[in-house]
Amino acid sequence: MSLHFSPEEFHSRRARACKEMERRGLDGLLCFAPESLYYLTGHDSFGFCFFQCLYIDASGETTLLTRSADLRQAQHTSDIKDIRIWVDGIDANPALDLRDLLDSKGARGGRLGVEQETHGLTAANGMKLSSALEGFCALENADTLISGLRLVKSKAELDCIRTAARLADKSLEAGLGEIRAGADESDILAAMQSEVLRGDGDYPGNAFIIGSDADALLCRYKSGRRRLNANDQLTLEWAGVYRHYHAAMMRTVLIGEADETHISMHAAALEALEACEDVLRSGNQVGDVFEAHRRVLEAHGHAGNRLAACGYSMGARFAPSWMDWPMFYEGNDVVLAGDMTFFIHIILMDSVRGKAMTLGHSLRVQADGAAPERLSSYGLDLLVRMG
Repeated sequence: MSLHFSPEEFHSRRARACKEMERRGLDGLLCFAPESLYYLTGHDSFGFCFFQCLYIDASGETTLLTRSADLRQAQHTSDIKDIRIWVDGIDANPALDLRDLLDSKGARGGRLGVEQETHGLTAANGMKLSSALEGFCALENADTLISGLRLVKSKAELDCIRTAARLADKSLEAGLGEIRAGADESDILAAMQSEVLRGDGDYPGNAFIIGSDADALLCRYKSGRRRLNANDQLTLEWAGVYRHYHAAMMRTVLIGEADETHISMHAAALEALEACEDVLRSGNQVGDVFEAHRRVLEAHGHAGNRLAACGYSMGARFAPSWMDWPMFYEGNDVVLAGDMTFFIHIILMDSVRGKAMTLGHSLRVQADGAAPERLSSYGLDLLVRMG
């Protein structure tokens, strides 16, 4: 087997999952989120794009239902002993295979939690699941059961995230080495991603974001590259990734001379980021971080230029997104605790002036209520490169 964590680590995770299932009155859990499978067993695959389910019972015993293409993947990357295969075919219905699996495990008539808010369970497969298990057992939404456990990181997980943060710093350095007037965005992206892979890192849960000129106001990846002008703006959002654990960063780099608008926007972004950090402390709520973001940016006149969220949890994530639960938005009442890790991003998009400014990095919440640990060692000064 190729496991990234010790047997003791996986046993502890499953024991805590069982304790939470007991607290919720559940007899078992149907895991469809690839992050849950990875967290509980080490199973490492993008096979979740098909019907794939990990069943964990009240004792912590795990059984995987997957396709034949993932049999050896599961045997090699996980500690799952019981692996069942559903077979592709015109009339295949893996939800019925799952019902048979559950019947063999004595789950008939039980109360099972199910992960629904995940890319690992499509709407079509969700309807098949509901139909197959109707009258067989009671299903209860358990979207936050494993997500909640994954929020607080173990020492081994923190080691992965700190490695990811170092790779993120190196990735930025590599990208900055390519940024100048006339540079091709493709070369910048290639340098940044290569640095992560050279450091034994992984592909990210979503594509690195890059956009210059008008595209600097976008905060999603889009196909197509351009060359930088003598006076330009370049927005970058990327992550160092190690064993699927992410540490994201964000910057807007200026090419040529920084004008007063960009300088003012950077000052507002820096003040907002520092205000967010000041409340990213154990005992506060996730929504408090967003409130600090909102208060500062609106005081600087950016009510119409800010977003309705300013970051989210960082952890082990799979495509199509590295965004983890929970997110910094208004009123989110999840309570912060030590060894949670987050990405705070300050994003200003002034569509009237055509100006962008972003600033962000990943942090660890400290248990004693102290200021958070900045996982990135890179400074927060405005970045300007030659025109």
